[in-house]
Amino acid sequence: MDGGTRALVPVRADDGTVRDRVRNALRAAIVSGELIPGELYPAPALGARLGVSSTPVREAMFDLVTEGLVVVQPNKGFRVTEMSDADLDNVAAVRMLIEPPATRDVVPFIPARDFPGLRSLAAPIVTAAASGDLVSYVEADRVFHLALFGYSGNTHLLEVVSRLRAQTRLGGLSRLVAEGKLGESAREHHELLSLIEDRDASGAEALMRRHIGHIRGLWSK
Repeated sequence: MDGGTRALVPVRADDGTVRDRVRNALRAAIVSGELIPGELYPAPALGARLGVSSTPVREAMFDLVTEGLVVVQPNKGFRVTEMSDADLDNVAAVRMLIEPPATRDVVPFIPARDFPGLRSLAAPIVTAAASGDLVSYVEADRVFHLALFGYSGNTHLLEVVSRLRAQTRLGGLSRLVAEGKLGESAREHHELLSLIEDRDASGAEALMRRHIGHIRGLWSK
């Protein structure tokens, strides 16, 4: 196991119930590579690293099972899902079907008064990318995109997008940091907001399509 007793990601105090907070922290750790694909993690050990009991860890991990991020190993713990190139291609293909048109559709419904707030959600993505802070990056990215798609009013869309984006990122971010390319992806969030502010729905859709293809292409190298 990676770093047996090393502290993991912080459990934010303002992010819902203990189960919610632990789930978000573990999701960020998985997506960022802090928890390694294929490795087995017992709930008590994860609880010690998060500073919580094993009960909310188990509850949170079962939530992440439904997202496809971990699998249960009975009486042992949870194993982080390994994603093959074919898996990543398939998930990216589904994202292409959902996220670009969803982005286009929400553009008319985002009021101008909300633009500064969305900019404030995009800023931490760029900051985290610049510093190589993967845990903060994935959490800020998740919050931004769920806020954006929240204007659809479709909770099922939010659940699907959250799950697909997490699965797509498995194992890829560390490589982008090492190659100095994460910042490029991060800055596309501000470019997207500029298109939304201009009410360019077609441009926003096209950028989201390029963004998904761009990231998948980088990871395949």
